[in-house]
Amino acid sequence: MLSLTFRFDDGTLLLDASDIKKASALAMPDFCLLDPRVNRWRAPAFQYRLWFADLHLRSQKGEFSFSDQARKYEQLSLIQQVERQPRIYQKEAINRWFEHGKRGQIVLPTGSGKSFVAHRIIQRVARNTLVVVPTLDLLNQWYSGFLETFDIQTVGLLGGGYHDIQPLTITTYDSAFLHMPRYGNRFGLLVFDESHHLPSPTYLRSAVSSIAPFRLGLTATPERQDKRDKLLDEAIGPIVYRKGIKELAGDFLSSYDIVRITANLNKEEEEMYKDARKIYLDFVRKNRIQFGHGGWGDFIMLSSRSREGRQAMRAYRTQRRIALSSSEKKRLVEQLIIKHHQDRIIIFTNDNETVYDISRQLLAPAITHQTPTKERRTILKRFNTGTYPVIVTARVLNEGVDVPEANVAIVLSGTSSVREHVQRLGRILRPRENKHATLYEIISAKTAEEAVSLRRREHDAYR
Repeated sequence: MLSLTFRFDDGTLLLDASDIKKASALAMPDFCLLDPRVNRWRAPAFQYRLWFADLHLRSQKGEFSFSDQARKYEQLSLIQQVERQPRIYQKEAINRWFEHGKRGQIVLPTGSGKSFVAHRIIQRVARNTLVVVPTLDLLNQWYSGFLETFDIQTVGLLGGGYHDIQPLTITTYDSAFLHMPRYGNRFGLLVFDESHHLPSPTYLRSAVSSIAPFRLGLTATPERQDKRDKLLDEAIGPIVYRKGIKELAGDFLSSYDIVRITANLNKEEEEMYKDARKIYLDFVRKNRIQFGHGGWGDFIMLSSRSREGRQAMRAYRTQRRIALSSSEKKRLVEQLIIKHHQDRIIIFTNDNETVYDISRQLLAPAITHQTPTKERRTILKRFNTGTYPVIVTARVLNEGVDVPEANVAIVLSGTSSVREHVQRLGRILRPRENKHATLYEIISAKTAEEAVSLRRREHDAYR
């Protein structure tokens, strides 16, 4: 009788056969290809679940014998050290994921306990698990969370200078992309934290190169401007459960207010802004640059080719700098800090230059991508304990950081991204007793920033 054997091969599945000619004539699913280099059937590793089911069923009917040498993960026994009952929406999310075949995305706001949901799912699935995260801060948070939650001695780390594979392992998207072709058969469950990162062309390889039949995506903001979030349906599974900020605010998240403040440019700033914007827009129109269709790349390319183009780029930067960090904005920030002197405040800007400017003005600690890891941890620890009532940052605190005491956010500037704005709101919504959060958005009047603000507020949490 024909004998078939599954093997894992560099991020793919390969079907070995006792008789290659007979195996080559077999009908296989559409996702399989006959690899002429080795004369064997091959498929992407993530098709393991479907291909295994097909071969197992056919072997039961006597078409051939079949053995699985690809799978290297095992069943685990995970005991929780502290038993905590899930909230009603967490229980609903967990049940919905299992009902959908142990695959899919759970969409919950920041601060609603997504990692707790994951811990419960990991315990029930009870298979070797890999958690993939976007930042080293989150890697450390998951590491501590596993040791606090489960009665285990060791948690594996892959990334950040570590290369240790354990039944429960945490890695970064960067490291998963590099190592999954090698370790893609070692895990039965993949958990993608902040899963909206996964659809980027390189990161997606980590999902494709793994045989894991069980997959969980966690995010507060699954949609992407490039529409590649649709790729998550195949890589992880569809959205199986979703709750928004408004649905949980007041009961499971802090209640909150959103206040939009308009800042007027002074006379000198207004004239400079108009002059610079005219130079910039005249160049854009003259060269028929269409933003939204690769136009920004066209603008950068054309601006480098002529004196007029370089002048347009300088003008673009000038009008943008004036709108994002006007003198009136800085004055309003000072007023808000005085008003909220008993609160814990995060000031968000769009760029590091403004971060350092505001930091010097207020004598407040700054966190950017340039801040060393130990210094960053110290700043966040002192912020949570109240030693530092204010911190200033650009984008690095948009996600992947736990600041439960923060209850005021001041958005001085940002992109038009809905995700970024929702993430910034989420930073101040982690619940505690009698907490009420406020997000201030300061917008320069009669500038392009007004349109940017409207676009990034297109989310239910702001309506």
